[in-house]
Amino acid sequence: MLQVQALTDSTFKSGRESSLHSAIKEWYFHEGDMLETKVDGYVIDIKRGNLLIEVQTANFSAIKAKLQHLLNRHKVRLVYPIPKQKWIIHKPAASEDTFGRRGSPRKGCLLDLFNELMRIPSLFYNDNLSIEVVLIEEEEIWRNDGKGTWRRKGASIQDRKLIRVFERELFEHKADFLKVLPKDLPEPFTNRNLAESLRIHNNQSRRITYSLRKMGVITQVGKNGNQMLFKRSALMV
Repeated sequence: MLQVQALTDSTFKSGRESSLHSAIKEWYFHEGDMLETKVDGYVIDIKRGNLLIEVQTANFSAIKAKLQHLLNRHKVRLVYPIPKQKWIIHKPAASEDTFGRRGSPRKGCLLDLFNELMRIPSLFYNDNLSIEVVLIEEEEIWRNDGKGTWRRKGASIQDRKLIRVFERELFEHKADFLKVLPKDLPEPFTNRNLAESLRIHNNQSRRITYSLRKMGVITQVGKNGNQMLFKRSALMV
């Protein structure tokens, strides 16, 4: 388990980014890195030699155009935090007092990456894009201001804060994504096979196979009734 130092230097905080974004940026920073530097007209979170590092805490659609431009000439690493454990902090509309802290029943995992990866699988047309997932513990600050969704009973999300990093997983090459496929998966396999093997819902299984197929990691080789059949791409194994 990787411990995280509390933020003490505003160097890592810029604009209106969340506390989570700036804390991940601080955690990822190495001596000699350049922060918030411009490359090809875009502000980059971290520049480490020839590698551009972007921390993305929102959905991948928001950064797609930026990645499309940068990947033509640069190697880019997308760092994506997934909350393995989350605490909800409740605050009143006009005060910093805390009147509630509870654990979220939702436990994130590595496979949640595909909820976002399915938005940008075509960007793996070359080897310039890599993704690093960090599984974290976080606090999510809810402000009871009546501006949020009905799911949160009107509370809006004011901020997200990093507590600690549990582990990290780097997908440096397309072939690295094969490690999400269980070793006991039949060849060829269906979405149902994958869902049963990973103990996930079929919808999640379809997100995984859609992303891997668009990336060229797996290929469709036919159908079994109304179920598509997939196998690992020959170029990846």
